[in-house]
Amino acid sequence: MIETRIAQPGDTALEEATSLLRDGQTVAFPTETVYGLGANACDDEACKRIYQAKGRPGFNPLIVHFASAEQAEKEVVFSSPARKLARAFWPGPMTLVLQKRQDCRLSDICSPGLETQAVRVPAHPLAQRLLKSCALPLAAPSANASGKISPTKAEHVFASLNGRIPLILDGGACQDGLESTVIDLSDETTPVILRPGTLPAEEIEAVLGMPVGKSASLMEQKAEQDATGMASPGLLKSHYAPEKPLRLDAGEVESYEALLAFGPAPLSGAAATINLSSSGNLEEAASALFNALHELDQVRGILGIAAMPIPKEGIGLAINDRLKRAAAPKS
Repeated sequence: MIETRIAQPGDTALEEATSLLRDGQTVAFPTETVYGLGANACDDEACKRIYQAKGRPGFNPLIVHFASAEQAEKEVVFSSPARKLARAFWPGPMTLVLQKRQDCRLSDICSPGLETQAVRVPAHPLAQRLLKSCALPLAAPSANASGKISPTKAEHVFASLNGRIPLILDGGACQDGLESTVIDLSDETTPVILRPGTLPAEEIEAVLGMPVGKSASLMEQKAEQDATGMASPGLLKSHYAPEKPLRLDAGEVESYEALLAFGPAPLSGAAATINLSSSGNLEEAASALFNALHELDQVRGILGIAAMPIPKEGIGLAINDRLKRAAAPKS
């Protein structure tokens, strides 16, 4: 078993993280969305360690993180729409799925069976420091056991991956709290949002001057049919799941349930309650979602979690996407 340490983000910890990554090991680090489990994206064995640590299915692709769009463009082909989006939203919570260059150095393990690669440039200052320090593109899915609640704090990572990874860089709570918006721009047809996130479709459409597809249903059908060739992570039917069963759109709550509330009138009678936003602010709710699920899942004596309805608009679409997958039956 590996000894797992949480380190505060000073120069010494950054040097240790850099050394580990260059040696083919994994390091957990914060982004503005969730904590990622990073490894050298050009090293097959390093990428395999990500899958081993998470227990992640081999068909589920990895997002590769870069310090800048210019570095990403060395590995994938940027179309005109991709450049527009990169200028507008990078660094930030947006992932682009693009065709790989013929001379792409990234490990095929990052994009199993695909000619495309998901890439992004994170905005979190510690993620940027790490990327610049190690001078490597980092494959980095969420730093948690596969299918479980995504981590937004270092202690979430430790609880999920203790004994599996050597180092966690503690950058505090993640600001956005939901994974990045994933946009497929790999061909010349309409851009498609494969995974909703904190960057809403309306802002993407405003930059591109054209509509974007907002359904991942075809990708979900393909994943259910043969579980291969997924263009993006986050498309598995069951994902982000707490240990306790999650019940959606609750209009009442039982005394043996914990309540994930939203808005100024939370339901009464629950064993424990966390309100994502008492004012009904969707951005606040998105930031709080995963941490609230972590906390409610640990309430003693409950048999399940009931979630109140959340509006299906703007960032609310991403919140509902995560809740739907978290509530799906586990295979």
